[in-house]
Amino acid sequence: MKIKPIRTEDDYEAVLARVKEIWNAEPGTAESDELEALLPLVEAYEEVHYPIDPPDPIEAIKIRMEDLGLTRKDLEPCIGSRSRVSEVLNRKRPLTLLMIRKLCSLLGLPGDVLLADYPLKSERPDNEYHRDKAIA
Repeated sequence: MKIKPIRTEDDYEAVLARVKEIWNAEPGTAESDELEALLPLVEAYEEVHYPIDPPDPIEAIKIRMEDLGLTRKDLEPCIGSRSRVSEVLNRKRPLTLLMIRKLCSLLGLPGDVLLADYPLKSERPDNEYHRDKAIA
């Protein structure tokens, strides 16, 4: 296959088909070299045409807890008491900077994931607000 930039959806589909064909190429072969050249092109095209939104901070915490087999109790050193962990995970209390630092260390999540804005639930269901508003 002649290697060229991916400009159209047809180009993208053709490159994906070729990547599938040569995915298990032996290292050091021409097909392996071709695969190594094609993958960054696919990645660049997908970043522009199929962007993935960053995860919601609370969902990221929950997913990572599941991945690591952690319980809510395991978050207490990072967040505080059992009730504080519950408030944070139920979106009734925002993450603080100190919590974020500790959670990044415990969970291995990048700080920018946990620093992202996310909705909080107020006591009244008709009054949803965001973490940044709650901090102000």
